[in-house]
Amino acid sequence: MTAPGPAAPSGTPPRPRSRTVFAAAHVVADPRADTTPEGPAALDWDATLAFRHHLWAHGLGVAEAMDTAQRGAGLDWPRAAELIRRTAAEARAVGGRLACGVGTDQLPPRGATLAGVRAAYEEQLAVAEDAGARPVLMASRQLAALGAGPDAYRDLYGHLLRQTTRPVILHWLGPMFDPALAGYWGSPDLDAATETLLGIIADRPGAVDGVKVSLLDASREVRLRRRLKAVGAAAGTSGKKKGAGVRCYTGDDLHYPELIAGDAHGFSDALLGVFDPLAPLAAEALRRLDAGDPAGFRAVLDPTLPLARHLFAPPTRYYKTGVVLLAWLAGHQSHFTMVGGLQSARSLPHLRRAHELAAALGLFPDPDLAAARMRALLAVHGAEEASTP
Repeated sequence: MTAPGPAAPSGTPPRPRSRTVFAAAHVVADPRADTTPEGPAALDWDATLAFRHHLWAHGLGVAEAMDTAQRGAGLDWPRAAELIRRTAAEARAVGGRLACGVGTDQLPPRGATLAGVRAAYEEQLAVAEDAGARPVLMASRQLAALGAGPDAYRDLYGHLLRQTTRPVILHWLGPMFDPALAGYWGSPDLDAATETLLGIIADRPGAVDGVKVSLLDASREVRLRRRLKAVGAAAGTSGKKKGAGVRCYTGDDLHYPELIAGDAHGFSDALLGVFDPLAPLAAEALRRLDAGDPAGFRAVLDPTLPLARHLFAPPTRYYKTGVVLLAWLAGHQSHFTMVGGLQSARSLPHLRRAHELAAALGLFPDPDLAAARMRALLAVHGAEEASTP
């Protein structure tokens, strides 16, 4: 029996009051484009932007041109820059909250210099700021490949933070999402890396809105969250009350209900790829949290964990395939094609199970359409048995 899903919003609902929440959004490929996995990426702009409006219509912010949008996994920088500009224009038109990923992926994977990494960050930072978006300084593969120590990170990030025109979000993306980022912040030891990150923030607390933590380690995130609260508390950060400190945005797609709910010492805000498929349920849960009903919040979000943990199962970096599958099954796009050919990154049994779990949550506006599309996918690959949620 399929559970009833939350009703679609009528009009644009207000943003959540109790938490700042972004959904990292996927991109919709153009299935008619004659391109290759090496690129350049070809997007269906109408469908891609329509999905951003879907997220805004549920009151969620959009985190654009980040890992979920296949940065470094099919989406090249020229297309990412265009995506940032186009989405920013749409955000201005509807008053949608927007943050955009800033990285160094215009550089080759290896052979960069610290000066080249800095210049690449500056180029992308200018695009995001010119578009009016809050920048998210994403982790740099090219910087990680240099094997630089903590001092180099502190110098580079300090330089970038001195020139930003608005507070940025720093992103700590763990190697489960991208193996090339092992040893980020200058050390493979996570405790040492944490000290470097906190030192960077302490040098310029007013330039940092928050940190998106994508380590899939809830206890470590809670410890970091408590320290972030203290880092900027005395001076306050721009746009927040004195004593508010630096936000911790959970990027933990395996433990998000407990981290957003928080504890007696604080809570995490959110910037999550899993909120791309879960947007209706995330919005309903946040409305309950805003109404002072944390138990109701957990009652809505806790049942989504089996789906999230299935989508983000190792190898975690291929979670995007399941995210795009669910967007297709839900009717947000007309096909299951991804930039870089990433639709082939998960097995048919994995995709079938994703459909079953999502259907049980009531995520599909038209369950019959979702079931028919799943059967067609299985059939074209020689597995003709129906998916039966």
